[in-house]
Amino acid sequence: MLLQDKVILITGSTTGVGEAIARRSVAAGARVMIHGLEEELAKQVCHDLGDAASYVIADLSDVSACERLIEATVQRFGAIHGLVNNAANLGRSNLDTTTPDFFDKMMAVNVRAPLFLIQAAMPHFRAQGGGVVLNIGSINALSGEPNLLAYSVAKGGLQTLTRNLANAHGVEKVRINQLNLSWVTTPNEIALKIREGLPPGWENNVPTVYAPFGKLFTPEQVANHAVFWLSDASYPANGVVFVLDQSSPYGRNPQKDFS
Repeated sequence: MLLQDKVILITGSTTGVGEAIARRSVAAGARVMIHGLEEELAKQVCHDLGDAASYVIADLSDVSACERLIEATVQRFGAIHGLVNNAANLGRSNLDTTTPDFFDKMMAVNVRAPLFLIQAAMPHFRAQGGGVVLNIGSINALSGEPNLLAYSVAKGGLQTLTRNLANAHGVEKVRINQLNLSWVTTPNEIALKIREGLPPGWENNVPTVYAPFGKLFTPEQVANHAVFWLSDASYPANGVVFVLDQSSPYGRNPQKDFS
């Protein structure tokens, strides 16, 4: 199995993409530390995964939580071999509506927390001769949707963080890569689009400009890619920002949201 005997901390793993990565990682042989904000959701995931999983509840907008998550993982499982920075704060804003507080909120979870989680994990990676980090980004890092200004800037920062630290720490056998996700049909995304006016079942009727293969990515499909990048099968790739989309974002004709 690709992740046999590996210990992986996955932030934002009680729902959606993070949960799918946790479940797929355990299926691949790993033990996982679940992280989220809602204890009941965390308990349910751990119940399903059994002794291969534990959880920590923490708000990553509090930077002190970063070291606490790493230490809790090591204390529970005796090591940490991999870190998935999946937790994210998604909020709508443009130039007119972005406030300083909102901008700081986007940066705190989407950029600052990954940086200090990696910082806290590095002593453990060094002591064991290496480790792997997978940052979960977004194609909005390339420029972003007009109504996702602060979020897009934050994801652009995460992309630079990935490449900078990969260059700095590859010699220590620490690999840091990133998946830039396109549109994924998480339960939260499905519900959000319905609140914004799309009809129930919209995810089953997506225009081909967004989904040439007929369906958007599912969390489980993202998880399959994540396990590869966390595993030795992707060695020695480092500093890679991999766009997970069904067509190239470069040169794609702009389209209005469908309704």
